[in-house]
This record gives sequence, C-alpha cells and structure tokens, in this order.
Amino acid sequence: MVNFNNKSILITGGTGSFGKQFVSYLLASSQPRKVIIYSRDELKQYEMQQHFDSECMRYFIGDVRDNERLKIAMRDVDYVVHAAALKQVPAAEYNPNECIKTNINGAQNVIDASIENNVSRVIALSTDKAANPVNLYGATKLASDKLFVAANNISGAHGPRFSVVRYGNVVGSRGSVVPFYRQLLAKGTVRLPVTHPEMTRFWITLDEGVEFVVKNFSRMQGGEIFVPKIPSIRILDLVEAMSGITDFDEIGIRPGEKLHEVMVPGEMAHHTVEFRDHFVIAPAITFFDKDLDYTKNKVGEIGKPAEEKFEYHSGTNPHFLSVSELQALDQATL
Repeated sequence: MVNFNNKSILITGGTGSFGKQFVSYLLASSQPRKVIIYSRDELKQYEMQQHFDSECMRYFIGDVRDNERLKIAMRDVDYVVHAAALKQVPAAEYNPNECIKTNINGAQNVIDASIENNVSRVIALSTDKAANPVNLYGATKLASDKLFVAANNISGAHGPRFSVVRYGNVVGSRGSVVPFYRQLLAKGTVRLPVTHPEMTRFWITLDEGVEFVVKNFSRMQGGEIFVPKIPSIRILDLVEAMSGITDFDEIGIRPGEKLHEVMVPGEMAHHTVEFRDHFVIAPAITFFDKDLDYTKNKVGEIGKPAEEKFEYHSGTNPHFLSVSELQALDQATL
C-alpha cells in the first residue's frame, strides 16, 4: 500500500460518500501532513468538520469548474482523488450543459492544476456508465476518462501520473437505491418500486471502493483504467432482501437508464489485462515519452491479456449475490 505519512492529499467532491470513507481510512491508517476537502457546499463541509476535526484537515470551498481556485488548493499536494461529479442520470438528461461543465471541463481543470503544481499521482473516479454510454452522465464520464488517460502525455516524463478507477453502484451511497428503499420501507411502503424486473447492476461497498483506490495508487504506472472484480445483483433479489417479499411495482425505466451495465466493453478486450482481483484497460494511445508494459504493475503483480471476445457485463458476470448474501450485508449499509 502507498504510504500517506507526511503527505498531502486533496479530494475533490470530498464531502460525498466516498470522500468521507476515504478520510476515515487516511486518519485511521496514516499520519498525513494535510487532507484537503475541496467542494462547493459549505453546509456539508461544516457538518463534515464536526466529525473530522483532526489538525491535518483542511476545508476548501471551491468548484472544479474554477481553474484558478483549484490551482491554489493544490499547492504542495502529493496525491489527488478526483471524486467530484454531477452523477444523477435523469438530472443530467435535463441539464446537459451543467453536467458537461462539471464532469468534462472540471476534469480538465483538475488535470491542469495537478500539472502546474507537479502533483505526484492522480486517480479519477469513474463509473460503469462510462462504458458504452447511453446517457449524458455516462458520456461525460467517458470523456473525463479519456482526458485523464491522455493527461499522461501532457505531463511529460517527470510530471504527475494520472489513472482512472471505474466501478459500479456503491452500496448505500447518497442517491443510490438502497437508502431510497430504506426511506420507503420506514414510511410503511410494502411494494417497492422497480424500474424493470430484469435489471442487474455491479455492486461494491464503500470500504471496498476506498481499498481499491488506495491499492491502485501503488499499482499505477499512468494511463490505466482499473476495474475491480466485483459481484452483480438482480434488482428483484435486492427488493426481496430488503422488504422480505417478492412483489413490486414496475414504474418503467428512467431517462437514460440501462437494463445492465458494462465495465469493460467487448471492443476494449484487446486492450484489457486480467489480474487476480481486477482488470486493467490499457491506453489505446501510445505515450510519447515511455513504453509501458501493463501486464506487470508497479507492485509486481502479473496479469494476462483478456480473451478476444471478453466483456465485463453485469448481466453475464459469473458472480451474483444471492438474496441471503444481500441480507447478510452489514445492516448499517442495507
């Protein structure tokens, strides 16, 4: 694992679910010089400050759309996790330009500020919706992924290294289906709403997401898209696990929503390397200043090229969580 002792770490969108869990990890496992929460919501920062009041904590009000503010916030920063994004699929469909400003223009601002301040390593959080996107949110995150991969060319041989972490639905994160279902059940709802009974999703906990990001700070060479091997769920299994019944109300697929998600498209199989617990999608472009072998990472793990027609798809994933496994998850999460 990368050593965060005496290092400065900045998290964009740091008041979100991932940011809070990542800060908990940092403070419990290391002694960082500074942990900088960069976000635009002063109330969320105030509330977070009541919980995380360590001397190393810094709270910067700022938007990733503001390039100059980002450059100031990143002074003397070693590591950056870019978690800020507009993430709600229907909201993005109705407000496309706002989503573009944050998810694409904001991504480029993070890259520019990182290069200007000679940050060591940057990991951008992506989403399964960025693979073969059918909605505006996914399209903006695909563009963001491409920007972070290509940033390794711009930064040169001695500049920051940029990589991407792509994973699926985070259990219990703000805006996800689990807290929504819990609210309905608390109000006495018996039949939970389901957009489509055949829907599947990749499934990862916050702890697993944080651990995966931390591991990849050590693994990264720059330019990779890291994808964890995680289980899938069937939406009807989740309904049964949470409500105890199999009845549901079908409400129809929302604007821009998929039945299934893909994290490694079949078209990228020839760029994909399989490791024991994750996949790496190697860059489709060649970097001018280096010849990297993505079958071996920085910690010495060895991977093998994926099969020619490989696709990592939530509906065909070999690992599905059962109803009993879903019920066995921590009740604080479900």
